[in-house]
Amino acid sequence: MCTIRHGAREVWPTLNIIEGMRTLPKRYTRFMQEHPEVGRAYEAFGEAVGKAGPLDEKTRNLVKLGISVGAKMEGAAKSHAHKALQAGATQDEVRHVAILSAPTIGFPNMMAALGWVEAVFEAEQAKQ
Repeated sequence: MCTIRHGAREVWPTLNIIEGMRTLPKRYTRFMQEHPEVGRAYEAFGEAVGKAGPLDEKTRNLVKLGISVGAKMEGAAKSHAHKALQAGATQDEVRHVAILSAPTIGFPNMMAALGWVEAVFEAEQAKQ
């Protein structure tokens, strides 16, 4: 667990998502320091949305991976690939989500997404 501090006070505890990610993005850290109440509200919103339906954690993270890939959001895609693996998804399932994007977002974008998930696999392998 990593804790963001504003001066001497703790304002936002959070988890590092990928082993290779030693620090949180500066923009995110600064935002959370300056607006901790917004950060907490955003986190609560995410939790509420997750609990609003019947999907299990693995499926939710695979869906969010697909959304992130479609939106070309590399950081979010890596985060959700990691979270899906932690929730029990196989590498083949995560890889399949990236491959499924090809007809919708195009082959070059799918190849980029495949690179993102492969980077997560490599980071996971390096931890072992």
